[in-house]
Amino acid sequence: MMIGLGSDLVDIRRIERTLERYGARFLDRVFTPVERARSEAKPDRAASYAKRFAAKEACSKALGTGIRRGVFWRDMGVINLTSGRPTMQLTGGALARLREITPAGHQARIDITLTDEPPLAQAIVMITSVPAA
Repeated sequence: MMIGLGSDLVDIRRIERTLERYGARFLDRVFTPVERARSEAKPDRAASYAKRFAAKEACSKALGTGIRRGVFWRDMGVINLTSGRPTMQLTGGALARLREITPAGHQARIDITLTDEPPLAQAIVMITSVPAA
């Protein structure tokens, strides 16, 4: 059963300007260490950060909160499963909200898709619940 859906579109140039202007201050506030390591290893790091920024926005929309009500940027991090499939790892207020919206006897699954076509980056996040094993 679907319990949340969110999408977001980000201008990569905006993220690039923000990186130039605020640097580590922006990165520390918004991205997890895993996201930073992955993005810093990419040839176009601004596009990588933009996709992850869009994923956080989309996830907060899927949670039904936005970046408020105890949900902070670093509570949501894009990770890759061993298969390579991207998903979100939630902590803090984002995880609390996920538990709140997941029906009893179910577990949440977060599917995401990330893409970019400069100058834009896009993310779609779908949260579903499946019966607990």
